[in-house]
Amino acid sequence: MKLDPSIVRTLSLDPATTTVSTHGSSCFNSTAKITTTLPNKTKKHFFMKSAPRKAPLGKAAEEMFRGEHASLNAIHAVVPSLCPASLATGVSEDGNAFLVTDFLDMSSRSPSSTTETQKQQQQHSGMSLATKLANLHTTPAPTPPGYTKPQFGFPVTTCCGSTPQPNSYNSNWADFYAQNRLQAILTKCEHNNGVDSDFRSLVTQIVEKVVPRLLDDANLNHGQGITPVVIHGDLWSGNAGRGIIGGEGAVEDVVFDPSAVYGHSEYELGIMNMFGGFGRGFFEEYHRLCPKMEPVGEYADRVALYEL
Repeated sequence: MKLDPSIVRTLSLDPATTTVSTHGSSCFNSTAKITTTLPNKTKKHFFMKSAPRKAPLGKAAEEMFRGEHASLNAIHAVVPSLCPASLATGVSEDGNAFLVTDFLDMSSRSPSSTTETQKQQQQHSGMSLATKLANLHTTPAPTPPGYTKPQFGFPVTTCCGSTPQPNSYNSNWADFYAQNRLQAILTKCEHNNGVDSDFRSLVTQIVEKVVPRLLDDANLNHGQGITPVVIHGDLWSGNAGRGIIGGEGAVEDVVFDPSAVYGHSEYELGIMNMFGGFGRGFFEEYHRLCPKMEPVGEYADRVALYEL
C-alpha cells in the first residue's frame, strides 16, 4: 500500500521512513494506519480515511471529511482527552478525498508491568466519559467571526452517516432545529422518494407547534434560553470506546466519528437514548455535572423530540 505524495507533504513526512497499511474498517471509506520514524528514532502513528471521488459517495466524500475534521477539532479543543485531533483533510493526487487524524489505539492493551501501570495512572485524565461529555456540554461554544456572541450552527456542513446536515448560523435554537434539522431532512426525503402528504403534514405540525412549545427561549431555563455548546452529533455506543490517543498516555474513554454542531446539550441525548448503550449510572453522573434544563418536567419530551 502506497501513501500518496500529497499526504506525505501535508504531514511533512519522510517517505523513506514512512509506511502505510490497512487498518480497521468503515462503512463508507478505506481506513489505514500511517507509521513514520522520527529523527529521534521513535515511531509516530496516524489514522487515515480515504474515499474515491466517485460512486457511491462522489464529491460528498470531501464534504464528509471536512465536516469530520472540523468536528473532531471542535471537541478536542474543549476536552483534548475525549477524541483525537484531526491533522489534515483534502484531495490527494490520485483523486481520493482523505482525512488524517492522531492515531487512536483501541486495542486497550493492559499494562505489562507495575512501572507501566503507574505511568498510565499518572497520564490518565482522571475523567470518565460522563464527566468528559458533561464538560463538553457546559463549555460555551466560541463566537464565530463576524458575530458578537455564540451562535447555533457550525462553520461547515457535517454528515450524519452519509446525510449532509446544513449548519448555517442562527441565534435561535428552536428555529435552527426546525429548519436545519427537521425541515432539512424532510426536503432530503422528498427529493429522494417523492412527496408523501401525510408525512409532510406530520413534520409541519411538529415544526409549527411542538418545537416552539418545547424549545422556545421563553420556555427554557427560566426564560434565559440556551447557551450553544459543542455537540458530538452522532453519539451512540458504536461511536464511543476506550483507547489511547496519539500513542501516548493511558487508556481513556473516547469518542469518534462526530457530526458536530453548536447546539443544545440535550440534543446529544436524543441519539444516545434512541440507540442505547449508556446506562443509568452514566446519566446519573452526567446530570450531576450537567443538570437537566428547566422545566425538568418536560425533559423527557425534549429528548423524545431530539430523537426525530
